[in-house]
Amino acid sequence: MAKPTGFMEYDRELPPDRSPLERIKDWNEFHEHFSVEKLQTQGARCMDCGIPFCHTGMRLPENSPAASGCPINNLIPEWNDLVYRGLWKEALERLHKTNNFPEFTGRVCPAPCEGACVLDMIEPPVTIKNIEVSIIDKGWEEGWVVPEPPAKRTGKSVAVVGSGPAGLSCAAQLNRAGHLVTVYERADRIGGLLMYGIPNMKLDKKRVVQRRIDLMAAEGVTFITNTEIGKDISAKELVDKFDAVVLCGGATKPRDLPIEGRALKGIHFAVPFLHANTKSLLDSNHEDGNYISAKDKHVIVIGGGDTGTDCVGTSMRHGCESLTQFEILERPPDERAPNNPWPEYPRIYQLDYGQEEAAAKFGSDPRIYLINTMKFVGDDRGNVKELHTAEVEWVPGEGGRPFPKPIEGTEKVWPADLVLLAMGFLGPEDTILEELDVERDERSNVKAEEDEYTTSIPGVFAAGDMRRGQSLVVWAFKEGRGAAREADRYLMGTTDLP
Repeated sequence: MAKPTGFMEYDRELPPDRSPLERIKDWNEFHEHFSVEKLQTQGARCMDCGIPFCHTGMRLPENSPAASGCPINNLIPEWNDLVYRGLWKEALERLHKTNNFPEFTGRVCPAPCEGACVLDMIEPPVTIKNIEVSIIDKGWEEGWVVPEPPAKRTGKSVAVVGSGPAGLSCAAQLNRAGHLVTVYERADRIGGLLMYGIPNMKLDKKRVVQRRIDLMAAEGVTFITNTEIGKDISAKELVDKFDAVVLCGGATKPRDLPIEGRALKGIHFAVPFLHANTKSLLDSNHEDGNYISAKDKHVIVIGGGDTGTDCVGTSMRHGCESLTQFEILERPPDERAPNNPWPEYPRIYQLDYGQEEAAAKFGSDPRIYLINTMKFVGDDRGNVKELHTAEVEWVPGEGGRPFPKPIEGTEKVWPADLVLLAMGFLGPEDTILEELDVERDERSNVKAEEDEYTTSIPGVFAAGDMRRGQSLVVWAFKEGRGAAREADRYLMGTTDLP
C-alpha cells in the first residue's frame, strides 16, 4: 500500500483554495490544484492498514441511516498506491470500476471515506478526496476518458425519471448492460441537483457536468428535457411503453417554516433560489435578471447543511450587505465527542467555503447556534423587513424525545430583506407516486427495500432520495447503480452489473 513508512514521513497537505475575498468576485471553481509530485507524496501516506475501513460503506450502528466509509466502495488503497507509483491510467481504471462520476464526488462529496481512514485514529487522514478528483481530471486531460458504447444491445428499453445523481448513475449502468435507456428531466438542462442544486463555484456546469452528459449521450443514452412525468407524459404511459421504469425524482418537497409573517415577500425556499441563480448564470451570465438577487440586502439563511452553505456562498457573490445563518442545533465540538468515535463520520465544527467567505468579508463565522425564528415582520408594502428570534435549549419532551424550548429574555430582532429557508426536505413530490399508486413508507418515500429497489409495481424501481430520503450525492450514486443492477436482473433473469 504505497510507501510503508509514508504516513510517518509526510504530513497531510491540501492545495490552497483561492482567496475568499477574491473568489466571491466570480463564479469559477475555488479549488486550486496540486503538482503530480505532491499528489504522489499524499498517496504515499496511505497505510498498509490491514483492514481499510475507508471503502467499507458499512452501517454504524447497524441499521442506522448513517454509514462509515465510502458508500460506493471505492477501491481507495489501490488507487492511492497507483498514484504514488505514477501509474495514473491504471488508477483511473480502478476508480471507474466503482464510480461512474468521480469528477462529481471528488468535488462535492463530504468524504466519509476520510472520516473512516485508519490513519485518522492517530494523525490527519489521507487526502482521499483530492487524490480522487486529481485522478479523473488527469484522465480527462490525457484523453483517457472516451465514449464506450456497449458492444451489443439487448432490445430492452428502460425509462429513468430524473437526471440527478441517482438517475445518471442508473442510466450509465443500464446502458453499459446494453439496454436502450431514456432519461426524462423536467428542467431545461440535464443534471438535476448536479446542474441546478449545487452552485457553479463548487461544480462547474459547462466544463465538468455537461462534459460527462455529452459522453453518456455519445455512448447511447437518450436525454429528454423540459418533460415532466405525470404532467407532460403520464406515469402510466411510461410504464406501458417501457420494459422497466426507474424512479429517481429526488426528495424535493422542502420543509417550510409556517410561522407568523411567512407570506411576506422576500422569503424563499433555498433550492428555487439556487436553481434560478445557476440558470441565469448559464443562460446570460446573469444579464437577464431572472434570479433572486441578494445584492445590497441583509440576508438571513435559516438552516445549515450543504444547501445552507450554498445559499451563503451565492449571496456573497451577489454582494449582500450582511449575512447571518441560523442553526437551531448547538455548535459542534472542535474534536470528536465520545458519542462520535472513529470510524463514524466526524461531526465536528468546521468552516465550509461559504462561511469562510462570509467570515473574510464581515469578520466572523455567520452562523448563530441554538436560535429559533419566532415570526417574520414586514413593511407596509408586504416585504419582509425583520425576523424575531429567541435562543433555545434542548430539553426532553414527550417520550424522552428532545425539543427546542425558547429561553425567556433572549428575544432579539434582526433586520432582513431576504430570507432563505434551507431546513431540509420532507420527501418526494406526490404526482407520479399517486398516479401509479406506489406503496410508500412512513416518511412518504417510495417503499423499496435497500439493495432490491423494487417497488410495489412490477417493473418499476426506485432509487436515490426518492427511496432513501434526503442524503449525500455519493449515496445517490450507490442507489442508482444498485437499481440498475436489479432492473437488469428483472429484464434478463440474471445480471453482471456490480
